[in-house]
Amino acid sequence: MKFDYTEEQRLLAESVRRFVAQDYTFEARKATVASREGFSPRVWSTFAELGLLGIPFAPEHGGFGGGAVDLMAVMEAFGEALVVEPFLPTLMAGRLVARGSPELAASIVPAVIEGRTKLSLAWLERDTRYDAAPLATTATADGAGWRLDGEKLAVLHASAADALVVSARVPEGVGLFLVERGAAGLGIEEHATFDEMRAAGVTLQGVRAARIGSGDALASLEGEIDFATALVCAEAVGAMKSANDTTLEYLKTRRQFGMAIGSFQALQHRMVDMVVEYEQARSMASLACAKVDSALDARERGRIVSAAKIRVADACRKVSQEAVQLHGGMGMTDELKVSHTFRRLTAIGSQLGDADHHLERFARLA
Repeated sequence: MKFDYTEEQRLLAESVRRFVAQDYTFEARKATVASREGFSPRVWSTFAELGLLGIPFAPEHGGFGGGAVDLMAVMEAFGEALVVEPFLPTLMAGRLVARGSPELAASIVPAVIEGRTKLSLAWLERDTRYDAAPLATTATADGAGWRLDGEKLAVLHASAADALVVSARVPEGVGLFLVERGAAGLGIEEHATFDEMRAAGVTLQGVRAARIGSGDALASLEGEIDFATALVCAEAVGAMKSANDTTLEYLKTRRQFGMAIGSFQALQHRMVDMVVEYEQARSMASLACAKVDSALDARERGRIVSAAKIRVADACRKVSQEAVQLHGGMGMTDELKVSHTFRRLTAIGSQLGDADHHLERFARLA
């Protein structure tokens, strides 16, 4: 598959890469991960200044009207640098608000674009695996508002969010609701993830919330999950590039038996296999991002996104494990970035659906 960036996309990619190379070093990231917030407010402000938070929003809200293809280069750079800021959760929740409620969008989306508001999307539940339709969380009409009861799991960056977009059962099917941080009855129990992000279990006990739009929002929610899945595939491509580059450099410099281990043919073959995995993953990520921007048929979009996630999840496993093995025992030490890249690639393999889930979904949609 041939994929070329436009001039604007190329310039954006270059500016993001310069920023992460200069200001988002591995040492800076380690300090951010160890901080109380789990992300850098300074970096978040820089994202806003660069215009990254406005890319997928409409011009009437101050955005640029872009899509997944416009964000591909950003996510690749974030994957290469192992960015931990709540970028994707904020975009997912913000896009649902923008599409579902013009009134809420008028106040929330500009604040998101300017970096003043962070959001997160709470949709995963116990026993639903990766199904977007909520089972246990319910919404009950209460005068002019709504009250939510239930539990959500693995809500990324919930503690950092100024508001949550929460899915819940309503008579029409699935409703989306905006819950302000600090609302009475809202419980957030934060925990660190395997890949050094922050997530939380969220409990809702009679929490007052504003409904986003009307009718059954399941199709919108599934569309947003497909959008995010395509971008996670692009992030994985950047992380795989980092793993490959680091491993290749190690093979060139590590000496054994009086010569660089990269001169051993068996290791050269393994390195070539890693590059092939990267190139195939990049092609599938490009296809998925293009499809979520252009597909009119939700089944076709879902089929392509699932196909991409299957291929990318397999590539994540292959590249991450080979990178560690070719580094030897030191590949698992915290001092080396490759071990952290291994964790992120492993997590991406399951984020928003693992290969088994997407294989089943691909077969069903086909």
